[in-house]
Amino acid sequence: MRKPRDFDAELQALTDKAKALKTKKQSQLGELVTATGADALSIEQLAGALLDAVGSDASRKEAWRKSGAAFFRGDGARARKGAVRHASSASANGAGPQSPSGEAGAV
Repeated sequence: MRKPRDFDAELQALTDKAKALKTKKQSQLGELVTATGADALSIEQLAGALLDAVGSDASRKEAWRKSGAAFFRGDGARARKGAVRHASSASANGAGPQSPSGEAGAV
């Protein structure tokens, strides 16, 4: 006779695995934000950049993919240089770093 399966134990194991994967994903995202210097941006700027990325055309997304792949290959300096170039052009347009209060240049 076969041994009955313990569905509760299997479900608990899957739940634990899902939690561990979610925690790992959040940790990796935090490490990426720190490694790229995006932690210097306000939460509003970071959210705006991500929303812009979602609505961008395919050619821009492909350029970002290539830049991201270069970053993960270890060519991070070159990938960050492109990010700095975009950030400097944004500050020239008046979209530079802002404090969480929304005032440009406030400390």
